[in-house]
Amino acid sequence: MKKLNKDFWEKKYQLGEMGWDIGHISTPLKKYIDQLKDKNLKILIPGAGNAYELLYLLEKGFTNVFVIDIAKQPLENIKNRISDFPRNQLLEGNFFDLELDNFDLILEQTFFCALDPSLRMEYVLKMKQLLKPNGKLAGLLFNFPLTESGPPFGGSLSEYKTLFQEHFQIKILETAYNSIKPRADKELFFIFESK
Repeated sequence: MKKLNKDFWEKKYQLGEMGWDIGHISTPLKKYIDQLKDKNLKILIPGAGNAYELLYLLEKGFTNVFVIDIAKQPLENIKNRISDFPRNQLLEGNFFDLELDNFDLILEQTFFCALDPSLRMEYVLKMKQLLKPNGKLAGLLFNFPLTESGPPFGGSLSEYKTLFQEHFQIKILETAYNSIKPRADKELFFIFESK
């Protein structure tokens, strides 16, 4: 198993090996954000990368948005693109060490699939800890067989149900109908509400 640490991800950025980076917000997340009414929501984007979701949220008037990434380079990219973005909302570090909490919403976009699969239950528990009661975890999970050749690491609808159902109410978990072409039928859109 590869060591998926800070050095691993920094090297990916240095070498431009960013197959997960589609260069814009994904259609399912854009459509989800478009229906959010409360611009004061406290939102977290973990494993943010170049954070196209952040750019879109800011365009839509959301300001209480935090991003975290273990790698420094994508955070520098964000600083360069959004010079006035509050530095205290731009977090460099390990997601599992995050001390902030009381988020209304956490957006999942290629973070879960980048983690070593042995961390999946830890991910579930950390998400529950970071969210307010009835807070939402929403986004996309890959729907293809889990192999050791990742990242990205896949999974299945039944696995995700088993993993999350004890700590979250599963509001939606279905094949995304509006994925980008290379990911068509390989993504599940979900909304999980913290119990």
